[in-house]
Amino acid sequence: MSETDRAVQVLRAGGLVAFPTETVYGLGADATSAAAVRRIFAAKGRPSTNPLIVHVSDVAIARRHATAWPESAERLARAFWPGPLTLVLPKTPDIVADVTAGLGTVGLRVPNHPLALELLRAFDGPVAAPSANRSNHVSPTTAAHVRDELGDAVDVILDGGPCAVGIESTVLDLSRDGRPAIFRPGGVAREQIEAVVGPVDVVARTISSNEPAASPGQQERHYAPRAPAFRFSPPPPLENAGPNAAILVAGSVYRLRRKTPHMPYLMEMPGTPAEYAHHLYAALRELDALGVDAIYVMMPPDTPEWAAVRDRLIRATRPL
Repeated sequence: MSETDRAVQVLRAGGLVAFPTETVYGLGADATSAAAVRRIFAAKGRPSTNPLIVHVSDVAIARRHATAWPESAERLARAFWPGPLTLVLPKTPDIVADVTAGLGTVGLRVPNHPLALELLRAFDGPVAAPSANRSNHVSPTTAAHVRDELGDAVDVILDGGPCAVGIESTVLDLSRDGRPAIFRPGGVAREQIEAVVGPVDVVARTISSNEPAASPGQQERHYAPRAPAFRFSPPPPLENAGPNAAILVAGSVYRLRRKTPHMPYLMEMPGTPAEYAHHLYAALRELDALGVDAIYVMMPPDTPEWAAVRDRLIRATRPL
């Protein structure tokens, strides 16, 4: 029996399967089983008010789980699926309320990873899957990250190598009247969406864990390392950081260096948004493993192409 076949058996029995996508590794369960979905929340320590994205293998299955499928959904799916775009639509009753924080909408997406698609096609149903990590921690981009984070809480971990994109999908709400609204920036940029469906709104919300969220990733603290993390504008605060701290700056390469034992670590992140996003979570995990006392992040430019990276950094850090 292949690992994928075993994973399908686990899903059908109400178990948990971690699997790779192009964004991050997901922690999957049968989205039609309340008991299975509750295991996700228990494994992650995730509040029930934070909804889960449902992964499907193709547009036909996505339509099966939405009570409405507007023309905008069809155009966006044609343009970006498989890919890092989640569409929020009115849900059918077979998607259990535990998936959606009791709301009447569900986020649907088709991931762009061959192993994820193999799993979803074999399962032939909706799989609810947030990132496979403890709630609010840095999302995993390798199978090793999942094992380190969740251990025996996961029944099967499918190893598909490092994730290509490295940060979560864009979440776009198509459930309301008027313009579509971006709830979370991600792997598909606003400009790309607008080229397909026209103007969209951006909903920049920060909510408490007690309030049902319309989308994942709206909590004030999210995607955060264990070390205290602070954000700042240049220049780097080298003289005040302390020797057992790390400073992230956007440069040309992804590397960690230290000029002297009395200076903080300097981590030079890539200078382009896509490459920065690809390395971000691995870099934060590397610094946590190093045991630094604090992490200082120089914020990249406040421009549209950096929106998704800045969103993750703002939720992972506090102002310096």
